Amino acid sequence: MGRVLILGGTGRIGSSIAQDLLAHTDVAVVLTGRHRQRGQRATQKLGSRTQFLPLDLSEPDRLRAAIAAADLTIHAAGPFHQRDAQVLQLCLEQGVNYLDVSDYRGFTRQVLEVNKAAQTAGVTAIVSTGVFPGISNSMARQGIEALDQADAVQLSYVVAGSGGAGVTVMRTTFLGLQHPFDTWLDGQWQAVKPYTAREKLAFPAPYNDAHVYWYDMPEAITLPDSFPLQTVKTKFGVVPDFYNHATWLTAHGLPDPVLQHPNTIEFLAQVSYWMTGISDRFTGTGVAIHCDVQGHKAGETAHYCSWFAHPSAAIAAGIGAGYIAELLLSGQINQPGVYPVEQAVTTAQFRQALARRQLSLQTPPLVAKR
Repeated sequence: MGRVLILGGTGRIGSSIAQDLLAHTDVAVVLTGRHRQRGQRATQKLGSRTQFLPLDLSEPDRLRAAIAAADLTIHAAGPFHQRDAQVLQLCLEQGVNYLDVSDYRGFTRQVLEVNKAAQTAGVTAIVSTGVFPGISNSMARQGIEALDQADAVQLSYVVAGSGGAGVTVMRTTFLGLQHPFDTWLDGQWQAVKPYTAREKLAFPAPYNDAHVYWYDMPEAITLPDSFPLQTVKTKFGVVPDFYNHATWLTAHGLPDPVLQHPNTIEFLAQVSYWMTGISDRFTGTGVAIHCDVQGHKAGETAHYCSWFAHPSAAIAAGIGAGYIAELLLSGQINQPGVYPVEQAVTTAQFRQALARRQLSLQTPPLVAKR
């Protein structure tokens, strides 16, 4: 029986990863966090194969010892805007495989830069797992492989209310509004402003037609590196739609120094968490992904679209990280280095993992036009 260390394991996403691992593997799971009572509640809920380890990432010696005792370390201690590659570096020292759920391109870039060191250490590290990023990356790969030539990918995400996640995810959302970001458009990097270019798209029920906006995600930088694409777009929105309007006003109505102040971020995160705690009762906490890959098939222009939906965004993120952890633990993925999901996980492995969890994608017939 293996041993998995989940940093930030008492949070919504960390505990969802643990839940998936306990259901699909025979590993023992160690959850870390700073709050002992929360840890005790989490282990009581998850069962006898879990234990809680009080740990702060600012304690390098204790962190090193915890990693050394594990077969796999999963970094779920966000927000990743405030993290560096320290955990991965310690994994390389100890020869322990690594997984994270980073949703911030700055962190993802730092970790990807450790690729050669990971190859030398014989450590397999996979970054930005979860639902988006994570499941979304594999959806893009599936669509790209379905075409003879893929030119453009648009990944669009909708979350109902809080998505079942904690206040940390709220902080991440507002941190993502602070600065323009570069995206790969028409074969070159171009700056776009977050929460602009409102667009209505079709999603699975109960979301149906929902609105999304430009939003920075790690897929925006990893997909152009993984495949010869001309354009990669990532967009995000929330239901009910009034949250989108409130977020737009926050992004474009507040002066930059105010929006970028830590106290503002914390205030917005706490207020949003309180508000969604009420609206979640009516909207649910689900997530949906719309993946549109454009290119050519048999000499014709074509679109390959797919959709994914789950009633809990937090549980979906746990599944997206958990199945990759399962593949690492079983040795089905064993390629030392640091990789985004679309480079490490094959489409067959992705489909099999979803099927084992009784999940599937909606994939209507390929649309081709002369």
